[in-house]
Order: sequence, then structure tokens, then C-alpha cells
Amino acid sequence: MKVLKLVFFLLLIFLIGGAIYFASKDGHYDIKESKSIQVPASILYNTVNDYTTWEHWGPWKKEDSTMVFTYDATTVGIGGGYSWDGDFPGSMKTTAVLENMAIEQDLSIVTPGGERLSKVGWEFMPTDTGAVEVSWQVEGEHTLMDKIYFAFSGMDFEGDMRSMYIDGLQGLETYVREKMEDHSVEIKGITEYGGGFYVYKTTSASGANISAIMGQNYGEIMQFMNQKGITQSGKPFTIYNEMNPNGSIIMSNAIPVANAIEITEESTILSGYLPRTKAVRVTLKGNYTYLGKAWAEAMQYIEQYELTQSEQKPFEIYTNDPGNFPNPANWVTDIYIPVE
Repeated sequence: MKVLKLVFFLLLIFLIGGAIYFASKDGHYDIKESKSIQVPASILYNTVNDYTTWEHWGPWKKEDSTMVFTYDATTVGIGGGYSWDGDFPGSMKTTAVLENMAIEQDLSIVTPGGERLSKVGWEFMPTDTGAVEVSWQVEGEHTLMDKIYFAFSGMDFEGDMRSMYIDGLQGLETYVREKMEDHSVEIKGITEYGGGFYVYKTTSASGANISAIMGQNYGEIMQFMNQKGITQSGKPFTIYNEMNPNGSIIMSNAIPVANAIEITEESTILSGYLPRTKAVRVTLKGNYTYLGKAWAEAMQYIEQYELTQSEQKPFEIYTNDPGNFPNPANWVTDIYIPVE
């Protein structure tokens, strides 16, 4: 009996000593990983700021395929949150945001060692190369049981977390790039375009340089309008004067104005008028790189319904400003092909 008491006493001393030893060990962790991503900061920020995207790019389901996500009533911005069930249930809540620059979150995970509470931070820093340095950081304190578990199991908590964050940042880039390629083409059928006055510049271009030339032309037109005090009255558009089989085109980049503009001096910027037009209208939502697909579907529609194109030249209207919509998946272009 005395022996059992002695063993129990020694075991108790061992446990108390072990608890004191592990309790005294530094359990602080501060882990940060970064990745340079060639995507506008606002797109990356908006993706991370919306918890409904996390299950699509986060690395956790690779580790635990049983995870089930539940979203709070608010999932975006301060107060937004979500939770999950699985091997290690948990939740996240956004506590602070700095638009397009930073996000702060509270993270809770229930482990066999108890509830682990962490602070999570994101930074989105534009670089001189045009890319964005995305940083993902987690900081907190291990529970006593976690420290004991890591000591005896040999688990590399920091190494595992770094690998997970590296995978997550890669997943974020892949997901965002895929979403930026989202696009749709909708045939609106035959409609009427009201027409009106415009100022324009006509140049030739090819598929390789059309975007650059358009940007240059619109810059010159806007400069001309500012100098003359001319007010824009509608969305920019392009008239396709010639579209050749070899891919070269002659186009007039134009901006609508309220009234006829008299241009007396010699200038590459001219004034024109587009009459009321009956046309097949096709709407592309997505990157301008998909305009070829939209034009092809428009021509198929004309052929299918045996429509005849009129002598008036086709044109496309850029119904929203890419400067206000950094994600090209949200760009909208209306194509008008005049018909008799």
C-alpha cells in the first residue's frame, strides 16, 4: 500500500512538474506568408473580404474533406463571419477593414487541446511592377494541452501552417483568375439605337494592337473635348468602317455629345452623326478578349434568321467604364449590327 502511495505521489509530482514546465514554455506563434499576384488589389481584397469565397480557394478541405461551412447573415466587411464543422470545428469574424489594403479577423478553432484563439491579418500592397503583395498572417498563444501535444507528437505546427498558407495563397490566385475570366454572351435580338452626335478619331488597327490604339485615341478625344469645353453625353463606342479577313480593321473611336460640333481648325478629331438605327443587339458581359466570340454569335444569329445587314456600319458601345470595374468579368459591351 505504501508503495502505491509512493508511486502515486511521484506521478503527481511528475504531472505537476510537467505542467509547470510546459506552462512556462513560450507558446506564442506569429506566422506570415506572402505572395506576389498580378491582379488588381481591389479584386483580391473583395474576394478575401467575402467569406462565401473561402471554401473555394482555402486549403482546408484538402486536409479535411468532411468540412461543412455555415455562413452568418453577414459575410462581408466588419461583423461578417462564417463557421465550419469537421475534424477541428471553428469560426471566423471580421473585426476591421481598410478598403483594398487590409483586413483583420478573429479566428477560433476547437482542438483536442481546447479552444485556440488567434488574430488573423491580411495586407494587399501594390508593387512597382503592377502586382500586389498579398500577406496572410496569424498570431496567438498555444493552449497548455497544445504545447504538451506538440512536444510529444513531434508535430511541426509552424511548418504545417506555413504550408497551408502557401497553398491558400496559391488557391486564392487561381480562384481569382478563374473568376476574372467569367463571361456571357446574350442575344438581345432586333432593337433600335437612338443615334446622336459624336466626336471621333479614325485609325487603322490589327488584332495585336487594337486595345493600345483605342486607348490612345480615346485619350486624344477626351483631351480635345476638355480643351473645347465639350461635355460627354453617352458611353464611348467604336464604329467598324472596314473589317478585313486578314484581321486588319479601320475603326472610328467615338464619344457621344449633345449637339453638333463645328470643327474649324485642322484636326484628327472630327464630328459626326449616327442616325436612328435598327440593329441586332448582342451583349457581352466579360473581358474584351471575348468580343470575337460575341461577334461570331451575332453573325450566326443574323444567318440563322436570314437577316440582311444594312449599309450602315456596325458598332459596339462600352456601357461601363473599366476604371470603375477592375474585374473584367463585370465589363459590359453592346454590339449593334445594323440590318434592313
